[in-house]
Amino acid sequence: MTDNRRNNRKYTKEEKEKFLSRMLPPENYSISRLSQETGISKSTLSTWKTKAISGTVSKKQGRPSKGLSPKEKFLAVMESYTMPEIELSKYCRENGYYVEDIKTWRASCLAANELQKEDSKELREELNKEKKKAKILEKEIRIKDKALAETTALLVLKKKLNLILGDLEED
Repeated sequence: MTDNRRNNRKYTKEEKEKFLSRMLPPENYSISRLSQETGISKSTLSTWKTKAISGTVSKKQGRPSKGLSPKEKFLAVMESYTMPEIELSKYCRENGYYVEDIKTWRASCLAANELQKEDSKELREELNKEKKKAKILEKEIRIKDKALAETTALLVLKKKLNLILGDLEED
């Protein structure tokens, strides 16, 4: 009869979390060894582990990391940036994240800053090229304006000369 009660025993949340912390990284204790030590069936431990990995036994129950906003991802990266691997694993378990996700988000944040630097450098170079083009075009416009003014002056002089000479030829 005591065996039957032991098999149907309800475990507190704290007890489950204690066992889960041993089964999940960084310890990665095997389910069969933990079952032998504690007397909890392998299937029960396996179920707990599966639920913990899928995020159902976390503070943010059932919340997949894919549904997070960029702001939430950035905050998770900021909170966990200086954590060593062991603390990062614990942080992820407590918050329903995967370590790989945090590392991916961290790389994205760093890459975003690098892209911004590269973009600004490219933009500066492009701006300098456009300024040079503008100077060349302004110089060409000045030359063409001078040529146009000279041509206009020559035409005016030619008309005046024709008026003057035309009057002389008629006499």
